[in-house]
Amino acid sequence: MGRRKRTSTAEDFMDIVAMLPWWAGVGLAVLSYLLFASLAARGAPAMTPSQMGAAVAGTLISTVSQLLKYVVPLLCLAGAGMSAYRRAERTKLLATATDGDTSLEVSRMTWQQFELLVGEAFRSQGYGVAELGGAGPDGGVDLVLTKNGSRYLVQCKQWQAFKVGVSVVRELFGVMTAQRAAGGFLVTSGRLTKEAQAFAAGKNITLIDGDRLAKFLRSGQAGRPLAPNMDRDIVNTLQPASTAAQPAPPLATADASGRPAAEKVPPCPRCGKHMVRRMARQGSNAGSAFWGCSAYPECRGTQPIELRS
Repeated sequence: MGRRKRTSTAEDFMDIVAMLPWWAGVGLAVLSYLLFASLAARGAPAMTPSQMGAAVAGTLISTVSQLLKYVVPLLCLAGAGMSAYRRAERTKLLATATDGDTSLEVSRMTWQQFELLVGEAFRSQGYGVAELGGAGPDGGVDLVLTKNGSRYLVQCKQWQAFKVGVSVVRELFGVMTAQRAAGGFLVTSGRLTKEAQAFAAGKNITLIDGDRLAKFLRSGQAGRPLAPNMDRDIVNTLQPASTAAQPAPPLATADASGRPAAEKVPPCPRCGKHMVRRMARQGSNAGSAFWGCSAYPECRGTQPIELRS
């Protein structure tokens, strides 16, 4: 989401508070009032000529606190109001997009509303969502998700006139690697090229395009987690499944000469659940693929990938 221009420090402060839940803003208002009221009540201390500097400082703090004990709580309450309003708007966007024709409703949205919609869908699935935005309608990572101690990056593209190409997916993967994110999501109202889908294969990137957007949004509205088996065509095994182990499909790999070789996904040697293909991002094996347990981080079982001719 693009950032709007700030006109004052007060506006910046309110916007920061608005990123918190509304009740947190109210709590900050109460705490800030108690803090500054306490400082204001101290007044000017008794002084001797040698304590003139400390007395002046005490008087200044008391005077400024008299003003801040009203200004800061009011700004916090204003930010809490903004937070409540924005949450209501996000909820309304999600309900509108899922109750009617999702494609039509999304096409009527601005790119800012589309990013809010995607963020609310993830929030409904239990993710912590930080809305970052870029320099313009399509600049940079738009959302940062947190869940179970892991970070995920989200890029939103409200492109309906043309397809999202491989360069966008490559850019997201580069940022994921640089920030050591556990995975990433690319959500678009348009279509994805075959090259983009091929590049994402085998990486912790979930691609959600216009054909599958409705299913994703309705999953969010119902509060159901976005699981790897939601739709095998769009999910590249990002979020670990919490259910019992399920038989995994055969995975197409290749031997050292580049010839394809079918290979079954093995069970985890620790817990028995099926494993997923992951990529090492640091250490001596950086860039190498390996099998990791689908129940990560609860289970940290790993196994090297053995290619067969």
